[in-house]
Amino acid sequence: MKVGIVVFPGTNCEEDTYRALKFLGFNCSYIFHNEDIVNLFDYRMIILAGGFSFGDYIASGRLAKFSPIICKIKEYIENKAGLVLGICNGFQILCEANLLPGVLTFNNNNKFISKSVNLKLNYKTWDLNLNLPIAHFEGNFYANKNDFKIIKEKKMDFLKYNQNINGSMDFIAGLYDNNNCIIGLMPHPERAIFEYSKSQDGRLFFEFIKENILLKI
Repeated sequence: MKVGIVVFPGTNCEEDTYRALKFLGFNCSYIFHNEDIVNLFDYRMIILAGGFSFGDYIASGRLAKFSPIICKIKEYIENKAGLVLGICNGFQILCEANLLPGVLTFNNNNKFISKSVNLKLNYKTWDLNLNLPIAHFEGNFYANKNDFKIIKEKKMDFLKYNQNINGSMDFIAGLYDNNNCIIGLMPHPERAIFEYSKSQDGRLFFEFIKENILLKI
């Protein structure tokens, strides 16, 4: 399965993501945010990797949403060509671009949080307990009343913190838009793959991605 990993100025998790996905058997390549000739339809999955796109100036993800690649990603989504996965800053970009509901704002303790956290992944027949690292200053998920109603009705809140580490509404750590095949999450599954990592639960997360989504596209 071909995977394209989008790189913005300031992205710092593209290599981690590449190595993790390569280890798991995916065929990976980088896609730069301003590439004109790239054909996203060649890929089964597009990943917006973590980092500080455009230095997080103004707000996380707010400048990245204007990059040429976002227009191509919107077309990719409209044609249901595959899965779009946003990790950490990638999740922030998806929300800023209105591809997922809600917004990621400052942690309620106004501090950068870098630690491993316990999470619950629940979607259809999948029920997993995961331990994954987080590293963010703006990971506090908030949605207005209408957006939150949509999230609950569509059961988009597939991933939740066991302990509300950053103040996120309803403990939300990630959203899955099943209709448009878009996933955004604040934890870093790509940092929980190898034996030297504190946890290898990232393998379970990507197994969920592969078995529940990619093999059914």
